[in-house]
Amino acid sequence: MIAAGRESVRKLVDSSRFQQAIIGVIVLNAITLGAETSSTLVANVGGLLTFLDNAALTIFVVEISLRIYAHGWRYFRDPWSVFDFVIVAIALVPASESFSVLRALRILRVLRLIALVPSMRRVVNGLLTAVPGMASIALLLALIIYVAGVMGTKLFSDVSPEYFGSLGATLFTMFQTMTGEGWPDVARQVMEVKPYAWVFFVVYILITTFAVLNLFIAVVVSAMENEVVAEVRAEEAEHAAQEQVALEQILTELRELRAEVAASRGA
Repeated sequence: MIAAGRESVRKLVDSSRFQQAIIGVIVLNAITLGAETSSTLVANVGGLLTFLDNAALTIFVVEISLRIYAHGWRYFRDPWSVFDFVIVAIALVPASESFSVLRALRILRVLRLIALVPSMRRVVNGLLTAVPGMASIALLLALIIYVAGVMGTKLFSDVSPEYFGSLGATLFTMFQTMTGEGWPDVARQVMEVKPYAWVFFVVYILITTFAVLNLFIAVVVSAMENEVVAEVRAEEAEHAAQEQVALEQILTELRELRAEVAASRGA
């Protein structure tokens, strides 16, 4: 009896309609939390927002409880399930002055949409796959910034101590220059004393912005392409397996039909 009840609950929580309903509640709760940031809305319909917030939290607790009952300890093997459990657990912390900020973390549950939209899932998987390659490029970029920082400190510390007075200040200036934010002002200030300083800045920007940063894009795009290819191959393998099962079923039915015909003739 217990096994049958658990199986029925499992079918319920794994059904597409149930998942769509929960996603709808997640989106509604996200909108409610966003509305709570408006003092005007809180003053006018604060009671309704609080009711919707508490109702959504109740639904989340019921959902998590049903999933744990249906799947048992296997529920915690899924990273997204653990994520949901942690967020709901944080939401149940009493809204005291010290922990009230934690309740806002329920907005993170909207990230479950990533698992439901195939294109978004491919993007996330591609980013995760590209992490090792991106780490190597990040180390290369850090090395270039450090070398430029040491050179900039030795070359321009007496000219512009505000930007190049110490290694720390120079490293921050180099990072700012790499992003393209306000670097012409820094360069012009240095060029007033050292006119050929533009060579240093131009070479540095060409190396970091137009070369190294583009490597990040190349690694991510390559990882996403590999993810798409892997997904297409997985779908093709699944279709082939389904076709093989269907073919075997047809052959089995033909054998049974042939056996029945032979039996009827023998009779």
